Amino acid sequence: MHKFLRTIGFSDIRKKDLEIIISDIVEHPDVMKVTKDSEENEFVEMLKEFAPGIGIKVCGSYDEDDRFQMDYYYPFFDAVTLTTQECIEVQKHAEKESYAGICDETNLGVTLIFYMQNVADYLAECQLQRKTPINGARLSALSTDGKIVLPVEKREKKNPSDYDYKDRNQLIAKAREGDEDAIESLTLEDMDTYSLISKRVLQEDILSIVTTSFMPYGVESDQYAILGEIVDVMQCRNKLSGESIYKMKVECNDIFFDVCINANDLIGEPQIGRRFKGNVWMQGSVCL
Repeated sequence: MHKFLRTIGFSDIRKKDLEIIISDIVEHPDVMKVTKDSEENEFVEMLKEFAPGIGIKVCGSYDEDDRFQMDYYYPFFDAVTLTTQECIEVQKHAEKESYAGICDETNLGVTLIFYMQNVADYLAECQLQRKTPINGARLSALSTDGKIVLPVEKREKKNPSDYDYKDRNQLIAKAREGDEDAIESLTLEDMDTYSLISKRVLQEDILSIVTTSFMPYGVESDQYAILGEIVDVMQCRNKLSGESIYKMKVECNDIFFDVCINANDLIGEPQIGRRFKGNVWMQGSVCL
């Protein structure tokens, strides 16, 4: 069974119960979309919500006897926040008709890879043979392990020479184009930062030095370890299992995305201004 089912409120579900739920989704979906896949075969996407914006998607096709054959399913959490407006590259997974979105978000410092949610919409656009680039995505994250961390005091800039994210992003963009001066400036800046942190970490906790972070986690390319500030939080309940779920809007390295986690898997009480630290599976809908 899918590891992240517990995130959407199915922490104690058994295989037999999951089969019943999937059968119900196939027979009575909230939304069903039909299109053609990359090999011109029928592709059907169905979903059912168990809390606002939270549910399970089932993908597959109908056979000659009009019986649905499931290829795969996954839990989803629909994001409402526009996370990035960078150009998105879409690539198909090798083993099934699912896709990953890839973009170079300079604020994060790493290539952002996420599991694409709106596959049927994307395939429908491909059928129209539109070659327009995809700019922007709404990202959401599912977590099975998280904790609430207290905020750090925000210090005002003392002078214009203090760290500026916009200047750094411009340097990163130039470095990617091969600008040697930009590469040298970034290298020296990283060395100074490393030296400063090495001195501070001897007397301070790392979480009081690093306000936010975004790093790849594990062997799967769309999973990350994040630390970000909670901008908004809401609690809801899975209408089938009755389990409580937290939905949080998180700011991490100057980008915003939504995080979903089972209340039983979260240590601490989420509040605006506090920070969320956890491992997440990144999903997203590309802007078509």
